[in-house]
Amino acid sequence: MSGTQFHFLTLFPELTDAYMSASILGRAGARGLFTSHSHSLRRFASNSHGTVDDAAFGGGGGMVLKVDVLVDAVETLRSEFPAPRQKTIYFSPRGRKLNEPLVRELSAEPTQWLLVCGHYEGADQRFIDGWVDYEISLGDFVLTGGELPALAFADALARQLEGTVSHDSRAEAESFSLRSESGKPLLEYPHYTRPRTFRGLDVPEVLLSGNHPAIEKWRRQASEEITAKLRPDL
Repeated sequence: MSGTQFHFLTLFPELTDAYMSASILGRAGARGLFTSHSHSLRRFASNSHGTVDDAAFGGGGGMVLKVDVLVDAVETLRSEFPAPRQKTIYFSPRGRKLNEPLVRELSAEPTQWLLVCGHYEGADQRFIDGWVDYEISLGDFVLTGGELPALAFADALARQLEGTVSHDSRAEAESFSLRSESGKPLLEYPHYTRPRTFRGLDVPEVLLSGNHPAIEKWRRQASEEITAKLRPDL
């Protein structure tokens, strides 16, 4: 097996399976643009009860995913699905924030991604130190599990693959890929469709003109204005 692969290591494989098999991603996967597999973490439990967590040393409440279970899972999956380039990501609020530059950096070449979806208080630090290549965060907030960040990562990377989305929807015209004259990222310009007038609200006249240079100029200006309004930090 080669090319870009997504392997979700999760307590809820039905969640990641459902998302990756639907809509644009489902069609792209069916065409072989990437492969996606979901693996239950409980498969790698060391007892018949499927225990994958334990109380934290030092107290403080909450349960921690066990290092032996996680390491066995990663090493087994790497062996079962050999690939020239294998990388493991653990998703947590402490990680590097997932953004467009990071997505482009990590999508530069085909990779087998093992996406570890944490739960409870997180994972034993020894696993993160010894078996994780990237620790990534979806943002400055805490979720109940790592499935949403893992799916966001897979979705963003899959969109970078040629053929996943149509040419007209390619990333060059989308938020954070657009650039100002000084090279700073811009948000995407507004979009409109029929009806031309709705409850007294009109589509900007320039978009109906057929004058493509004027349309491009309007879109550039609109991107700069909306970026200044909504994301002045950019």
